[in-house]
Amino acid sequence: MSAKSPGGIKWHDDVHRHDYDAAESYLALLFPNTKAAAFVARLRGAKVRPFKAKDIFRASRLPMLPPGNLHVERDSAKIRKREGLSPLLLVRDRTGARVEIADGYHRLCAIYLFDEDEPIHCKII
Repeated sequence: MSAKSPGGIKWHDDVHRHDYDAAESYLALLFPNTKAAAFVARLRGAKVRPFKAKDIFRASRLPMLPPGNLHVERDSAKIRKREGLSPLLLVRDRTGARVEIADGYHRLCAIYLFDEDEPIHCKII
């Protein structure tokens, strides 16, 4: 089941299972495996909250991927077709005062191109 945001993006009610796996794989590059697994366990239990695309970019300090990026284009096509997107998975890095996008970077870029003020469904710890 999906929910529509006021701006027109459809969202899945929860994160896809493979997105949790991708998040753990990414986080294992930054943290010991046990800590990465603990983060993902906490993300599974977190509630979905909205954040604006532009604010997530500012907090993550990541560059915008170009519109021609294969994965950004694929997510942009989903937005145009009104297909549901999986919420982003975010981890606060308290030591660096930034947010790690554990999963959903390409979705974030596609949504930003759609509308930088669009509320993005996220799970954040």
